[in-house]
Amino acid sequence: MLSAIIAIIGGIIAASSLIVAKKPNAQELIDKLTPYQGWIGVILAFWGVWGIIISLGHFSLIGIALSAVEFIVGFLLGYGLISKYLLEKNETAKIKGQELRMKLTKYQVPAGIILIVLGILSFF
Repeated sequence: MLSAIIAIIGGIIAASSLIVAKKPNAQELIDKLTPYQGWIGVILAFWGVWGIIISLGHFSLIGIALSAVEFIVGFLLGYGLISKYLLEKNETAKIKGQELRMKLTKYQVPAGIILIVLGILSFF
């Protein structure tokens, strides 16, 4: 259940531009979550890796999908912190991380929507 809640919050932040375009009064809620975007992203990324490991053992397709999307969205949201604390010392890793982020950025909103849906589905 905690994974589902984290997934939904991360999905809302990742898809915030689309959500605000469709529902402008959601801006206030998203503004409250935005300062924590980096930390939520880091938690999602690590939670996604852990979830993939666990889900492979149980072969849960929704679990694997949820964890994979959590990792992708977590990486995108938490890239600033990940880069600052993990990639700072290695220039090659920093460049590779930035390249990967640039490739994945166009998928942030769709991945956020998918993460919200998978988070809701994981309650059932």
